[in-house]
Amino acid sequence: MDLDKNVHRLLKEIGPNKSLMTNTAYDTAWAARLKALDHPIGEQALEWLREHQLADGSWGANELPYYHDRLICTLAAMIVLVKYGRGLDHVRWQRGQLALQAATKGLKVDMSGDTIGFEMIVPTLWAEAESLGIVQAQESDLLNQLARQRAAKLAALPGGMINRFVTVAFSAEMAGPDGLHLLDVENLQEINGSVGHSPSATAYFAMYVRPRDPSALKYLHQTVSQGGVPTVAPSDVFEMGWVLWNLALTGSLDDETLALCRPHLDFIQSIWDPGQGIPQASGYTPRDSDDTSLVYEAFSRFGRPMSLDAILHYEEDDYFRCFALEANPSISANIHVLGALRQGGLEVEHPSVIKVIQYLFNSQALQLFWFDKWHVSPYYPTAHAIIAGTGYVDWLVDGAAYWILETQKSDGSWGYYVSTAEETAYCLQALVMWRRHGHPVPDDVLKRGAAWLARRTEQPYPPLWIGKCLYCPVRVVRSTILSALMLAAQEV
Repeated sequence: MDLDKNVHRLLKEIGPNKSLMTNTAYDTAWAARLKALDHPIGEQALEWLREHQLADGSWGANELPYYHDRLICTLAAMIVLVKYGRGLDHVRWQRGQLALQAATKGLKVDMSGDTIGFEMIVPTLWAEAESLGIVQAQESDLLNQLARQRAAKLAALPGGMINRFVTVAFSAEMAGPDGLHLLDVENLQEINGSVGHSPSATAYFAMYVRPRDPSALKYLHQTVSQGGVPTVAPSDVFEMGWVLWNLALTGSLDDETLALCRPHLDFIQSIWDPGQGIPQASGYTPRDSDDTSLVYEAFSRFGRPMSLDAILHYEEDDYFRCFALEANPSISANIHVLGALRQGGLEVEHPSVIKVIQYLFNSQALQLFWFDKWHVSPYYPTAHAIIAGTGYVDWLVDGAAYWILETQKSDGSWGYYVSTAEETAYCLQALVMWRRHGHPVPDDVLKRGAAWLARRTEQPYPPLWIGKCLYCPVRVVRSTILSALMLAAQEV
């Protein structure tokens, strides 16, 4: 495999107002509601849903039965098939009812791993499904718990309203047809016509809030791919930032590669706010510590230092927040903050660094690894913790490195549920960095991992990232794989 050629191709694919995310059943189901407006997107989306029902009758990620993902995707799909379907669609939703029962039973046992906006969206969808006879009002414990969480989140909104300045706008469809009083309509859309860069929230807006809104429909038209839509679009800063971070980690880019990186660096630098950093996409209003920290670290490695004030802006009493008004902190955001503070030249004894270290130590509990709210696999935050901490705070990540070494499978791969190229790439990145700081990592571990990965560089990649349902940021994952193979090749 010609790594340089593949890196160059990737750098030519990314750019402003672009991103490549897998289509999702949840967001496509909301686009299918446009069938009621006789818009062609509606029928295309319905056909996509018909083609993507899973063998067990559900909708969602096929590779792993993640209850939150299966429940929200199946509810959304069944509602539109009942309301706007035809022919054999009644058979599809009958099979879907059995899948819903399995998902709700699973959630009763394990409510961890919420998807984004789950507690906001599900009560609205459930009420609609109940009115259509799809479900019955028998999940009172689950729904009551979600209703309490929803009420608490709404109560925290400034002025009690949803607008583009708060991240709840990404899940604005939670208001439903009868909740328009929750929306600050005049301040809801982003400059590209979307609501929160979310196809589902935008389809809701074009259906119920401002029916046939031209800018919303134009945005949706631009996001449709083969009849389906992704969970977020575009996410250009996120995509470019990740690609640059992964490449910068290798530390050995030739002149041609650096020249291809330069326009992306220039673009991100042009939207960088010295006091708050960056959003996940150009034109998206809320900014966050996760993207800001990742970009800060990448730019430092490229020799373009930014203002550390942008990172410190997100500091709270006991951790660094990802977004304002978030219900629970993000492990990976704090890990990336640690990496940024390190690149910013702060000593381990600095109070802000100590704060992050203490938060991560407390979050690890009795296990050797971390879970995070943005990703289903512990290999993602754990590998990034090793990268951020090795040679800086080794004692914090020593057990994590041991865990990764011990959990490599006999074929050389890694995977928490099933072996995946993405998780294997994270582990190889972490182990190379761990080894470069003087820790023992056998050649055979890297060789077997790289050999397995080199045979699985092309998509499809399983959707391991957590949005309103599970999804995959394809180019981000590809850049991780290429980075891991480049790093491993430098070692063995």
